[in-house]
This record gives sequence, structure tokens and C-alpha cells, in this order.
Amino acid sequence: MIIKAQRGRGSKIHLLLDDEYQLTTDAEFWALNFINDGTDITDEEWEELVEKINYRKAFNKCADLLSRRDHSIKELRDKLLRTVDEASADKAVDKFIEMGYLDDEKFARALAEHLYDMKHYSDSHVKQELYQRGISRDIINDIVESAENDPVESVMTIINKKYLNKLNMEGGREKVIAAMVRKGFSYSDIKSALEQIENGE
Repeated sequence: MIIKAQRGRGSKIHLLLDDEYQLTTDAEFWALNFINDGTDITDEEWEELVEKINYRKAFNKCADLLSRRDHSIKELRDKLLRTVDEASADKAVDKFIEMGYLDDEKFARALAEHLYDMKHYSDSHVKQELYQRGISRDIINDIVESAENDPVESVMTIINKKYLNKLNMEGGREKVIAAMVRKGFSYSDIKSALEQIENGE
């Protein structure tokens, strides 16, 4: 197979085999892995080159995503799989774990703290959010059990911010209770919160 490289826009380098386009890499990679135009390469050499290109793409995508915000391992891997193959995604994720940029427990604790303090989520809602991000049940349970969160206070905060006017409407109290139940709070905590609000505490 005869390999050729063609410059694309910006730093893009398009690679062709026997004059048919195969894939694109960048000028920096090609400078480090340069092969003269017209070189006859074997299937094994081509597969090795493709593997390197795909890993570079996965690595760069990881770096870009993590520069925007922290991710769980599952979140990052799922996003990578939209554009790269599974082997490259796994290799890149493993590298970022090794470098200390991916840590599910650290990520989960920071997210749980945000959900409790800023969004006033219930324990069950926090558990659901963490589970959806691929956090292990052991880590989730440990975080929720050690959280210093007052569910009654959370309910009061949410009601005061969003539902206070509804309490005085016909059937409003029941609707507020239903809304809090959907957010994962227990009936006893909701009842305690409503009693304190209605008593002006």
C-alpha cells in the first residue's frame, strides 16, 4: 500500500492509501511520525499508525473535556466513544487516571457537596445523580452517609424560594407536598418543614 500525506486546513494532515483518503491527523503528530510520500507500507505498519493516531485523538479529547470541567470516569469514557474507538478511549482514560486527573471519589464528593449546598437536593436525588454518572454504590453510600445535610432545612429553603405563594392557594399545600416528594424528600421531613414555615420559624 502506498501512503501519501496531503495538507488540509490549519494543521490538518490527510492520509491516503493508494490515492484513497483514509483518515486525518495533525501536523505535530505527522512531524513525529513522518513517512515519505510514496512509501510502500504493510498492513501491520498501517494498523500501528492508525492506533497511534486514534490514541492521540482520544488523549487530546480527554484533555479538552477535562479542561472545561471535572468528569467521572464513565462520563468521560461515554463522551470519548462518540468520536473514537473503544480501545483508544480506554487507553486515554487509563492514562488520565494514572496522571491523577480522573478520580471518581473526589469528583463525586465535590458534586454531592454542590448538589446539597447549592441545589438543596435530597439524599435520594443525590444518589440518583451520582449513580447516573457511573459512581460505584460503595462510594455513593459512603458520601451520603457522611454528608452533614439537614433535609428539613433543604425542604424549607426550596419552598421559600419556589413554592411559598402556592401554600395559600386552594389545594396548594398538597401540590407543594407532592413536589417535594418527587424531589425525594420523606413525608415526615416535608411535614416538619411546612410546620416551621407556617409557624413563622
